[in-house]
Amino acid sequence: MPETILKYFPSLNEIQKRMLTRLKPVYDQWNSKINVISRKDMDEFYLHHVLHSLSIAKVFSFTPGTRILDAGTGGGFPGIPLAILFPDSEFTLLDSIEKKIRVVKAAAEELELTNVFPVRKRAEDEKGEYDFVISRAVTEFQGFVKLTQKNISRESSNSLRNGIIYLKGGNLDNELGALKDRVKIWNIRDFFSESFFETKKIVYLSF
Repeated sequence: MPETILKYFPSLNEIQKRMLTRLKPVYDQWNSKINVISRKDMDEFYLHHVLHSLSIAKVFSFTPGTRILDAGTGGGFPGIPLAILFPDSEFTLLDSIEKKIRVVKAAAEELELTNVFPVRKRAEDEKGEYDFVISRAVTEFQGFVKLTQKNISRESSNSLRNGIIYLKGGNLDNELGALKDRVKIWNIRDFFSESFFETKKIVYLSF
């Protein structure tokens, strides 16, 4: 496992370190069969995918029993790295594309992640309620809120209220529209010094 992860998350236990170390070989193997991550991104796998996903943990520390929906999970990000970090929380990883869910299922099984539940479904068809909906820029933010706000439970048990946690890059002013005054934004560069994170943000809308 790269030193970058340990530098920012020094308190990982041995099980978490082992899982994170196994993550890239598992994705290398599956990505050669079913291409879900570009070759260029695989070269920077731990930076572009794992550390980016884990940035959420610099702001949110999910309590045991927290239910999280990763809507439009793609190959399993940010859900799988966060599931490793928070083994007592439940992560439902949702995507409408069969091949992506196959990779997520395989990765979860090979890592023995018992708190990951892969589901092939469109976000608009998901009826379950969750404490948080997370995602990594699958669409424009207001559209994502319209799709997923129905899935936010109104009973909070974390220090921050239930809501949507969105990883997004660039200038968000136009995209946030009427939600601008309701969201809280953290710059990931305040947590991680690598230039990749310079314009990347965590956007949080509470309910």
